[in-house]
Amino acid sequence: MHGSVYTVSDVMTRTVVALATGATFKEIVRTMEGRRISALPVVDARRRVVGVVSEADLLRKEEFRDSAPDRGPRARPPEGLEKAQAITAVDLMTSPAVTVHPDATLAQAARLMALRKIKRLPVVDDDGVLRGIVSRPDLLRVFLRPDRDIAEEIRHEVLAGRLPDGIDSVRVEVNEGVVTLTGRVPDTSVVPLAVRLVRSVEGVVDVRSELTGPPHRPALEPDLVREEGRRFTPQPRA
Repeated sequence: MHGSVYTVSDVMTRTVVALATGATFKEIVRTMEGRRISALPVVDARRRVVGVVSEADLLRKEEFRDSAPDRGPRARPPEGLEKAQAITAVDLMTSPAVTVHPDATLAQAARLMALRKIKRLPVVDDDGVLRGIVSRPDLLRVFLRPDRDIAEEIRHEVLAGRLPDGIDSVRVEVNEGVVTLTGRVPDTSVVPLAVRLVRSVEGVVDVRSELTGPPHRPALEPDLVREEGRRFTPQPRA
């Protein structure tokens, strides 16, 4: 692990089923069915990822099964027809593949999956060589961290650096990933920043802050305030 920031390398699956560029249509279907995987990376002879074949790519063949092949010499081929006629991985695959680096954070991987609407990402090194696969369930695994571990990290790695003078007065409780902060802090201006930092700790589901500032000086009665004012008001010289 990498302190409070988990990376893709912490959660990825390192044993990866990949396709050679010459893998045949039926071979791909058998591999997906046998492994219960909806998409497979395609690699070249040096294990560099050159594309991905998904179930959607394979279904193009079924989609165009009843389509008329002759649409006239000037007719534009419908989208997906080329893949419907393909029989090997290199022609079926979507390329270039959407990949992620092992050092990417889980948040970066999650955003990439959401943006590209995909469920898994091949993990590649600087040379594009396949090192693993990260999926949506892998990214969710971080929420299985024990509450005790989350609390310890918050106390010693987050709050101790931001509240060095008041860490002993802050209580950290974690229940099912929900963090509750209670107690007093020397300066309330640091509370919003502390909450953001706690929320960024891997495994935290939510943060509830009940932190307060130092006790205020009791207000004086109005008569005493006027008396205090008269006492310290300079008197004019005779």
